[in-house]
Amino acid sequence: MSSSRVSSLLVWLAGVPALLFSLITWQVVSHGPLLGVDRDVSRVLLRPDRGSELLADLGNVQVAVPVLVVVLGYVTWRGRAAGRDRWWPAPLGAAGLMVLVPVFVVPLKEWTARHGTAAVPPGVGYFPSGHTATAAVAYGAATLVLLPWLRTALARCAVVGVCAALVLGVSYGLVRRGYHWPLDVVASWCLSAVLLSSLWLLLSGPGRSRRRSSSGTASSRSGPS
Repeated sequence: MSSSRVSSLLVWLAGVPALLFSLITWQVVSHGPLLGVDRDVSRVLLRPDRGSELLADLGNVQVAVPVLVVVLGYVTWRGRAAGRDRWWPAPLGAAGLMVLVPVFVVPLKEWTARHGTAAVPPGVGYFPSGHTATAAVAYGAATLVLLPWLRTALARCAVVGVCAALVLGVSYGLVRRGYHWPLDVVASWCLSAVLLSSLWLLLSGPGRSRRRSSSGTASSRSGPS
């Protein structure tokens, strides 16, 4: 992939979400007019029920992170079995990305100190949504590292579809249950897009598909079929 194309993709994958995240954060800390729209949307969607609570739970660390761990274990096994010289960047990068979620989210929660909806106990620290970021990065990173090992376009589409359904389900459940305002969720989408774009760049870098030949030198053949 040419450097100009990579630069263009990064603008869309990271630059635009970063700009939108900055805009939303500015509105939250300054109590801007966008919060009025946020409250109106929340009022329409807020209907706490058991189904929305179960959807929101899919963003729990106890649920999303084990899924990522299983996928990383599988990808590591496949990479080593295929004789790849560089089997470790993908799982290590995805794991590191997951570690970065609380590093970014926790200070932002403390700094913005946003109050929650009427459906949660009084308190602050609801912006951005940690559950949304956890789900988006865990399921998204698992998808990115798994895609190169899938044999068919149908399988790849299915995995992407499941990932999108999980993230959207968690997001809807959080807003429907009242755990978060809609903007809390959208901001976490933007933050996750920036993080995942860095992983995509790592996976798209040179040497991603090199494998050892019988003589110990790298050949141009890719690992997965």
